[in-house]
Order: sequence, then structure tokens, then C-alpha cells
Amino acid sequence: MNSKEKIEALSKELREHNYSYYVLDAPTISDYDFDMKLKELQALEEQFPEYQEADSPTLRVGGEITKNFNTIVHDYRMYSLDNSYSKEDIEDWEKRIQKNLGDVDVSYTCELKYDGASISLTYEKGSLIRAVTRGDGIQGDDVTTNIKTIRSVPLKLKGDYPEKFDIRGEIVLPFDGFKKMNEERVSAGEEPYMNPRNTASGSLKLQDSSLVAQRPLECLLYSIVGSNLGIETQYQMLDKAREWGFKVPTVAKLCKTTDEVMDFVNHWDIHRHDLPYETDGVVVKVNNLLHQDELGYTSKAPRWAMAYKFKAEQVSTVLNEITYQVGRTGAITPVANLEPVLLAGTTVKRASLHNADQIEKLDIREGDTVFVEKGGEIIPKIIKVDVSKRPSNSSPTSYVSSCPECNTPLERTEGDAKHYCPNEYGCPPQITGRIQHYISRKAMDIEGLGGETVELLFKEGLIKDYADLYTLTKEQVMPLERMAEKSAENLVNGVKASTQIPFERVMFALGIRFVGETVAKKLAKAYKNIDALMIASVEDLIQVDEIGQRIAESVVAFFKNEKNVEAVTRLKNFGVQFEISAEKLENQTEKLKGLTFVVSGVFETVSRDELKKMIEDNGAKVGSSISSKTSYLVAGDKTGPSKRTKAEKLNVPIISEQEFLDMV
Repeated sequence: MNSKEKIEALSKELREHNYSYYVLDAPTISDYDFDMKLKELQALEEQFPEYQEADSPTLRVGGEITKNFNTIVHDYRMYSLDNSYSKEDIEDWEKRIQKNLGDVDVSYTCELKYDGASISLTYEKGSLIRAVTRGDGIQGDDVTTNIKTIRSVPLKLKGDYPEKFDIRGEIVLPFDGFKKMNEERVSAGEEPYMNPRNTASGSLKLQDSSLVAQRPLECLLYSIVGSNLGIETQYQMLDKAREWGFKVPTVAKLCKTTDEVMDFVNHWDIHRHDLPYETDGVVVKVNNLLHQDELGYTSKAPRWAMAYKFKAEQVSTVLNEITYQVGRTGAITPVANLEPVLLAGTTVKRASLHNADQIEKLDIREGDTVFVEKGGEIIPKIIKVDVSKRPSNSSPTSYVSSCPECNTPLERTEGDAKHYCPNEYGCPPQITGRIQHYISRKAMDIEGLGGETVELLFKEGLIKDYADLYTLTKEQVMPLERMAEKSAENLVNGVKASTQIPFERVMFALGIRFVGETVAKKLAKAYKNIDALMIASVEDLIQVDEIGQRIAESVVAFFKNEKNVEAVTRLKNFGVQFEISAEKLENQTEKLKGLTFVVSGVFETVSRDELKKMIEDNGAKVGSSISSKTSYLVAGDKTGPSKRTKAEKLNVPIISEQEFLDMV
């Protein structure tokens, strides 16, 4: 056997041993023998580097240094999940599904929701080519070098895998490994890590991959996305992923009713403490992938999945003081400053009190002993007050009447949940908050500029609104605290580069009240440029899909304000994009304006998503269910029978994929 053949044989053997140990939990050789074979392979690869395979087992030990993690746009967006906390929530969700799908049998796959760091792995021809963090769901950081050190992540797949696909999962740190890590840290005189989830997440961004290799991280997979996968159900997807070599938890159940779903939830709410990993709930998914396609997504989450959150841990502590925060829109949020207490693995010092109504409802006072839990196990909130421990000199909380930052009298209009500071252009947190929103990742995504730097620039009088960012020079920025020449240069260049951000994201960045990402896209698409939008009336705006009275009034009010108009004019002069690009305009027409299409089934010429995009690009609306307002049902193969029946009953024309393509 020559050197090349020996490297290939050793690599294959070590991959099999690795799979048996880290995925099947059934080792076939001793740790010592494995290490000896790995060292033998390393020595051969050093001697004959030209024969090292791209997915060699030796890559598991790390050693590469990553100074900056590149930002990668996901081929398929990573959505969040809607949460539920009761059987009633699940039943309401099921009713919405049945309303959308009609009279069809729906089954559900239940899986445990592991609490780790989300990851998306891309495979081509059976090899791992990229690993990207969730980020904001649209884009994340390329952490491939670090992920390759995790032994339960296959570098090479087995079996009948698709040509290309993404697989999603969680990077977790098992309790035993976490405990051992902390024992080693304490014995070395270092502070122990607080909880497994944060430690796992932090591991992904370590610059030295050899340090990541030393941590007993695991990757649990649960979802595959791509085209032509040859998979029909979520449950089948889990089985296929296991066959290909992925570590997929076997704790999953196919359920036909919500009663069966709740049996699974109630069982694991008790037995989750026996598991080797942190879990915070159950994810319930519509099992049939065609049904998932039919249901689609909201702007934030899939309609076909729901996270049932286990009851949160509660602790009691003392509320020392109530302070008030001012948001970028002027909204006032009361904050409970607590005696520090350990809750669900983290030390909690503050909790939101939401608004004046919440304080009054719970009769919360400074000095009270309160019960705190993590809402959705993320944001701490006060559940109730232990009145039996209330100090004798206690007095009811008097809600603040003027802004804690600028002393302006607060306002609260009927229907508003919170009080507001009306001093929009003179209140420091509102000014810096708008600029921080403008530079944020989903908006202008200005590299080299963070929230603290914005506050510093404002404090030094260098900026007073987001248009001022484009006047900054390296010489002005360099004297700032913690600002070296290179970082000052990056900041100025990052601001300059933001002039290439497309119009729909600029619309979101402006910070118009009630205009989120989705609404910003709708407005940009409907008006094509800022000049047309600035003169639109409330009546004009509410004709746009998903724009209601409140949003329309907010947009009109924004552009009536001289300061906003001045800022927009300055941004235009600096080269910021305030119209849809010529390329996008070329692909958009008004051919189908005023029509509503419902799409159902599997299509041959274009994918379902491409078809929906074509509908919207030609001025029409995509509906999720058949109604009297539906103009056409575009029916592909395996169209939902209930949709076809309802279309026929309402005399909605049913057209084929080709008939639609002929229309555009």
C-alpha cells in the first residue's frame, strides 16, 4: 500500500470510528487506539501534504486562527418560532392550520427544543463546505473552521444524500462536559462559566479553533432545507439525516392529535431533567412537507411550527429601585432593579415592568420581595409580589410624570400601552436611539460602528442625527476613547459603504414608527422612490397591501416634520439609495395589479417561492387561503383537495402553472 492509499484508508477508518463514538455513542475501539491512529495519519499528512483530504479527520483538532468572521447571507432564511404555553394555544394553532389547509388529515412531529446556538451547515456532494451562525436569520457569521472541530458534525456523508442542501441544528454543551470544564477552570483559579448555552454560543466565535476543539461541544440536527430533496415528511427527514451520518436526537414522536402532542409535552416537562442537554420546550411541526409549503411563513416565523415552552423557573428576590428607560420612539419603560439572583443559569439584576398598568395591577413597590421568571426563558419578568414580606413603611409607586432624561412632561394617548416623551428631537436617548437603529444590522449594517460609539459621537457633539454620520472624517473620530487609526478608518469607510444599501432597508432604517422590515419593503415596492412616498396621503397609503390607518398616519406625520425632510434630503445628497434599483424595476410590472392569487401544489418549471415572487413582482397579492376575494388559484401537482373544492364552490378560476406563466 503506497502513502496515498494508506492516508485514504486511515481517513476512512477514523471517520467510521468517529461516527460510532460521537454520533451512535457506541465506540468500536479504545480512545488510546484512536489517538494513535490519528497521530499516524497526521504524520503521513505532514510528510505527504498533497494527499491530505479536504475532510480529513485531522482537521478535528483545529489550529486555524480566524481574526474576522465573514458575514454570509443564508440561501434559505432561518426563521424564529412562535411560542405557546398551554393546550389552548396549541388548539388555536391547529384551528388556523385547518382553516388554511381545509379538510385534510394533519399529523405532527414533536421534537425536544434544545437550548444551544443555532447553526446552518451547507453540504455539497456529501462534503461540509460551510457553517454559518443564525445571526439575524437573514445572514450570519462563517464559523466553518470552528465547526469542523466538533466531532458529531460529519465532514463527509454516507448513503443517498442530495447533491446540495442546508441542514439546521443546535450546537450544545452537554451537562457532563460543562461540569468538567468548570471544574478545570476553578482548579486553575479561574471564574466558572455561567451556563452551557452561553458557553456553547461563545465557543463558536473563538478565534483559535484549537480551543474550540478542546470543548466537548455537540451538534444536534433537526431540519433540512433545499430543492429536490426527495423527502416528503419531517419525520422521514429526521430518519434520512441519521442515515447520512448526522447526530439527530431519537426523542421525537409522530402525533395525530393535539391530545397526543400534549402527552409528549407533559412527559418531557417532567423527564427533561434526565436528559444530558439543556431543553426549554417542545417544537411541534406539521409533518407533511407539502402542507408546510402550503402554510408558508409570516414575516417572522413558519405557520407550520410552534414551540411549546416549558414552565419557566421562578425565584424570589428584593426589588431595590424602579427606574425608567427612554426608547428611540420616546416610549417609557419602567425597570425593576433587583437584588442579584441566579435564575435559569444566569445572574438577573433587572427586569422589565412593561408600563404603568402593570405596576398598578401587581401593586409593585420599591422594597417588595418579588417572584421573577424568564419570559420564554429569555427576558426576566416579575410575576407577583410576596405581600407578606412587604415593609411596614411601604407606599404605592407613583409613576414618573416627566421624562427622566430631558424633564419634558410625559404624554399618553388613549389606546397607547406606554407613556411617551414628546421631545423627539431634544431628548438624548431618542436621538441616539434613532441613530443606533439606523446603523443596525437589519437596517444600514454599518461596519465599524456600534451603539456605544454612537453615544460617544453624540456626546462629543460630532453628530445630532443619522445624516451627520456621512460628514465624519478619520481625523474627527480618532481622538475618541478606544479609537485607533485603523478603527477610525473602518468606521468612515463603513459609513461610506452604506450608500449601497437598497432602498427597502433604507426605509426601515429611517425609524418611522410602526414601519418594520416587512412594511418598509411594501412601501418601497409600492412607491418605487422616496419622493413619491413623501407626498402620499393617508388615503393613498392605506391602498397598499398590509398598510392600515395607524401606519399610514405615522408615515404622513414623519414626512410632515421639517427635521425629517431635512435629514432625508441630506442623505440623498450623500448618495444614500432612495429608489428601487433599475435591475429590480426591470423585473417589476403592474400587469397583475389588483389581483390576488393563491398558490397550491408542486410545480415543474419554477419553484413555489419563485412563482410567488413573480406574482408580487407583477403587482398582485399572494393569498394564503381561498376566499371570495381570490382572483385565481394556481394549481400544481398534489394541490390541496380542499383548496380546489373551495375554489370551485366560490367560482374562483383554477389555472395551471403554464397558464400563469403565459399571463406574465
